[in-house]
Amino acid sequence: MNQHPPQRVMTDTAHRFPWYVRIFLANQRRRYGCELEPARLWGRTPRVFAALSFLYAALERRRSPIEPALRSLLRVRVSQLTWCAFCVDINGASGLRQGVTEAQLSALDQAAESALFDDRVKAALAYAEAMTNSDRGVDDALFARLKDHFDDDAIIELTAVISYQNMSSRFNAALAVPAQGFCQRPPAA
Repeated sequence: MNQHPPQRVMTDTAHRFPWYVRIFLANQRRRYGCELEPARLWGRTPRVFAALSFLYAALERRRSPIEPALRSLLRVRVSQLTWCAFCVDINGASGLRQGVTEAQLSALDQAAESALFDDRVKAALAYAEAMTNSDRGVDDALFARLKDHFDDDAIIELTAVISYQNMSSRFNAALAVPAQGFCQRPPAA
């Protein structure tokens, strides 16, 4: 499954987005040098796009009980598990800016055995894997591990970050949205 099909739905370059989507896309052009393909797709359903944008901003707020580097690690791991090339790419690049190392990104699929991650991060990554692999689920032992490192509010926040990334990654993977060259990290098994 390492080969990705061509993008399944394209947005015509002449597509006319509502004003608030156009502002968002203009900000992406300034920040990334291009419009992000998922934003162009979500922008075709403007109200959903606006709601998702507000949710993402809320999860990325500075006062989040989950630090930016951990949020990035969670997003990359979920993206790997859902085979989202775009998400691994953009979230890997974001993680590197947030203090995640290349070695950590490379070791994500073996985080449980890696000395690159402390017990707190390992518990959060195990939680992300259990939530993402629907055949596995979250058991009481894993939840007890989480409670050793996170209070209830932080667990709710972790759950929200992981859930959002699952939705985003699955959307992009189903539509075969390709990586845009931000990080060059392949989606690993």
